[in-house]
Amino acid sequence: MTMSTEDKAKNLAQKTGGAIKEAAGKVTGNESLEAEGKVDQSKADLKQGAEKLKDGVRDATS
Repeated sequence: MTMSTEDKAKNLAQKTGGAIKEAAGKVTGNESLEAEGKVDQSKADLKQGAEKLKDGVRDATS
């Protein structure tokens, strides 16, 4: 079983939202919003990496 489409969509939405926050922070000079956007993107990347790792373990053991 691989990473579900729903999980992929959620991660993409979180990453996209983070990019928007980061860009908005840069444009407005709001360093806090910019940092929050970067954190959101990092969280999405970590979730995606964890899901890929789980998929790899499942594939290797099946």
